[in-house]
Amino acid sequence: MFGRPPAEADIQRHFRVSPPSVHQMIVTLERNGFIRRQLGVPRSIEILVPPESLPILEWLGIKTSKSL
Repeated sequence: MFGRPPAEADIQRHFRVSPPSVHQMIVTLERNGFIRRQLGVPRSIEILVPPESLPILEWLGIKTSKSL
């Protein structure tokens, strides 16, 4: 959406939750195969769900690209 993956601090500000909550969400999404990330590399979150499986993107008017 913004051209680069979010940092955990970005997610925290957006959803107004605590840092441990964000980290747990990230770990859960990764464990369930929805995202991939490289440990120790900032902003390395990669979405593994095909954009067509995320109808909210269309509803929000967000143009998807192959990099999603």
